[in-house]
Amino acid sequence: MSVLLKNGFVYQTNVFKKADILVEGEQIKAIGNLDFISKDVDEIDLSGKYIVPGLIDVHVHYRDPGLTYKEDVHSGSMAAAHGGFTTVCAMANVDPVPNSLELIKKMMNYNKTAGVVHIKQFAPITEDLTSDKLIDYQAMQEAGVCGFSNDGYGIQKGKTMFDAMRGIRETGLPLAEHVEDDSLKFNGVMNAGQRAGKLGLQGIPGVCESSQLARDLLLAKQTGVHYHVCHVSTKESVAMIRIAKQMGINVTCEVAPHHLLLNEEMITKDDADYKMNPPLRTKEDQEALIEGLKDGTIDLIATDHAPHASFEKQHGMKEGAFGITGSETAFASLYTKFVKSDVFKLSQLINWLTVKPANVYHLSEAGMLKIGDQADLTVFDLNQSFKLGEDDFYSKGKNTPFINQEFYGKTILTMVSGKIVYHAEGEN
Repeated sequence: MSVLLKNGFVYQTNVFKKADILVEGEQIKAIGNLDFISKDVDEIDLSGKYIVPGLIDVHVHYRDPGLTYKEDVHSGSMAAAHGGFTTVCAMANVDPVPNSLELIKKMMNYNKTAGVVHIKQFAPITEDLTSDKLIDYQAMQEAGVCGFSNDGYGIQKGKTMFDAMRGIRETGLPLAEHVEDDSLKFNGVMNAGQRAGKLGLQGIPGVCESSQLARDLLLAKQTGVHYHVCHVSTKESVAMIRIAKQMGINVTCEVAPHHLLLNEEMITKDDADYKMNPPLRTKEDQEALIEGLKDGTIDLIATDHAPHASFEKQHGMKEGAFGITGSETAFASLYTKFVKSDVFKLSQLINWLTVKPANVYHLSEAGMLKIGDQADLTVFDLNQSFKLGEDDFYSKGKNTPFINQEFYGKTILTMVSGKIVYHAEGEN
C-alpha cells in the first residue's frame, strides 16, 4: 500500500519545511514536493500539521503478563500510539518476572503480535527484581533485549550492583537503574518536607535517591558499564550526574514529564493521582531538572508510564499505588507548558523524545525521517487546543492529574512501519 502525506511541515535536521512524504510498504520512499506523483496512492492532506519522527519512550510498564487488569500490551501500545510514540521499551516488572531465556522470548514474541508499535523489552538485572542472584546477561543480549532494569526496586547491596555492572558491561547494553535506598524511604508516600507535614503524610527524602546514585556512579566508574539513571528527581542527583559526565563516567539519564511539570506544592489535598515513585519534589528540584535538560546533563525524556486500576488510586496517598500514566499526555503537556512559553525550543523537545533516546539505547532504525528508513512518524496539530477526558484514553489506566486539562499538540496520526495505527476521529 502507498500513502502520500501532503502539505505538512516535515521535521528534518532540526527544522520544519513544508513537504510531502511518500510511504510505500514499510518505508519512506520520497520527501519533498511530490505533486508529480500520479500513481494510485491514498492521499492524506496535512495542511497546517507537523510531521515528526515517531516518538520514542524508553520507560513504560505494560503489566503483561500477570497484571493485565491494569494494562496489557495492546492497550498500552495503543496508548503509546495515541500519544505519538512509535517505539517503546517495556520494563520487566511483570508476573512472572522474565528471568529465563524462555520467558523473555515469549514476552518479546507477544509484544510483536499484540502490540501496535515497536516494543523493545528490558530483562531484569537480578532474578525476580529483588534478589541478589544475577541472570544470564549474555543470553538475554543475544535474544535481543534493549537493556537491563529492576525498575520499581533499587539494588540494595553494593556488591550485587558491582557484579551486575561487570556482567552487563560485556553486553554493551545499558543498565537502567531505579535508584532508591529502601532504608531511607521510611514508608513514605510523597516528598519529605513542609507539604507532607501539612497533609499529615510520611515523606520520602531526596537523599533516598541521591545517596544510592552516588554509590552507583563510583561503581560505574570502576566497571565502565553504561549506567543509565531512570526518572531523576532531585537537584543533588542532577549535580552528581553533571560531575560524573565531566569525569568521563559512562552515565546517561532520563527525566519524566511529571517531574518537569509538577512539584510538591501542587499537592493541595490527599490525592493519590499525585503519588508516584520517585515522588514529586520541591520547586528547586523541578527547576534543576529543567536546567539539567537544557544544559545536556539530562539526556532524554521518558514517561515512566505506570497505569493502575481506578480502585488502586481511590483511597488516598497512604493506600494508593505509586505511579502515573504518561503515554497519552507527555508530548502535549510538555509542548503546552514549555514550548509555547519559550522555555524549550520545539526542536529540543522533539530531540529529547526521538534522537536522544535512539542514541542512548542504540535504536538505529528509529528517531529520524529519512528516505529509505522505516516509516515511523507522527503528525501533530500544534495550533488547536484540546482536552483529554477519561473516555479519550486508550490506556486502561486513568491515573493522572492531567485529565480535562487544556493542551496543544494533539496527535492527529501515528504511523508504524508504514501502517496507520492511530488516526484522530474526524481528521482527513
